[in-house]
Amino acid sequence: MDLLFAIVRRMRPFVRLLLSLLVTFLGLLAITFFIGRVIPVDPVLAVVGERAPPEVYEATRKAMGLDKPLIVQFGIYIWQVMHGDLGMSLLTSRPVLEDIRRVVPATFELATVATIIGVLIGVPSGVMAAVHAGRWPDHLVRIIGLIGYSVPVFWLGLMGLLLFYGKLGWVGGPGRLDIFYEGMVPQVTGMILIDSLIAGDMSIFRNAVSHIILPSLMLGYYSLAYISRMTRSFMLEQLGQEYITTARVKGMSEARVIWVHALGNVMVPLITVIALSYASLLEGSVLTETVFAWPGLGFYITTALVSADMSAVLGGTIVVGMVFVGLNLFSDFLYRIVDPRAR
Repeated sequence: MDLLFAIVRRMRPFVRLLLSLLVTFLGLLAITFFIGRVIPVDPVLAVVGERAPPEVYEATRKAMGLDKPLIVQFGIYIWQVMHGDLGMSLLTSRPVLEDIRRVVPATFELATVATIIGVLIGVPSGVMAAVHAGRWPDHLVRIIGLIGYSVPVFWLGLMGLLLFYGKLGWVGGPGRLDIFYEGMVPQVTGMILIDSLIAGDMSIFRNAVSHIILPSLMLGYYSLAYISRMTRSFMLEQLGQEYITTARVKGMSEARVIWVHALGNVMVPLITVIALSYASLLEGSVLTETVFAWPGLGFYITTALVSADMSAVLGGTIVVGMVFVGLNLFSDFLYRIVDPRAR
C-alpha cells in the first residue's frame, strides 16, 4: 500500500500537467472556434460564391454542418482537429494541415536564426549593462533596446532592403532563394540552410544565407532588445545579493563571479524569456515575412485572412497556440536540467 501511495505521489505532478495541457488545448480550440463564428464572414458564401442559387447554398451549408446547434458544431470541430483535420483551404484547395506543413519550416528557420542572434548579442549586452549600471555601457545598451522596441519592424525591413539590397547589393532580395535556385535542393527538413548542407551544395547555401541574413537581423534586433533588457534586470537583482559579496570577499575573480555565479542563477528565468521570445518570433513575424516575401506561417495566415479563408486562419492559429504550449513545456524541461532544485 505504501508503494502504491508513493507511486501516486510521484505521478501527481504529471497528472496535473496533463490536465493543464488538456484544459489549455480545449480553451484554445474554443477561442478559435467561436472567433470563427463571430467574424462576419459567411463560410458558405466563400465556398459557393455570392451568385449561387439558394438550394446550392442550403445544400452546402448542411454539408458543412452549419445547420446543427452550435455546441454540436463545436464537438464536431474538436473531433476533426483531434484527427488532424483542420479543414480545406479555399486558396490552395488543399488540406490546411498540408499547407501548414509546407510553410512552417520557413518560419522556424527564420525565427531560429533570429533567436540565435538575439541570444548571442542580447545576453552579453544585458550582463555588461548590469555590471556597468548607470554608466555609458548601460546607457548605450538601453538606448539600443529602446530603439528596437520603438521602430516598427516593417519600416526597418523596408529601409534595410532599400539600402543593403537595392543600393549596396550586399544581401539577397525578397524570398528564400533566387529564382534560379528554386527547387534545386531536395527537401529533407524544409529548411533551405540545412537541406543545402545535406545536399552538399554550397552555392545554394551561400545564396540562402544572403537572403535570410537581413530579415533575421531585423527580427534578431527586436529579440535582443527584449532579451538584453530582461537579462539586465535579472542580473541587477543578483549582483545585489549577499552571496556575490561573499564571493568577492573570498577573492574570487570578477569574471567568475559575474559569468558563472550571477549568470548561472538567472538562467532559469532567462530560459523562459528566451522561449517566449522565440515563440513570439514564430507567430509574430507576419510583417517581416510580408515585407521580405518570406513564405512562412505568418505570411500564409495573413494571405488567408485577406482572402477570407477562415479554415486556414483558424488552423494556423491553432498551430501557433500549440507552439506556445510546446515551448513552455520545453522550458520547464530545461529548468530541471539547469536547476537541480526544480527536479
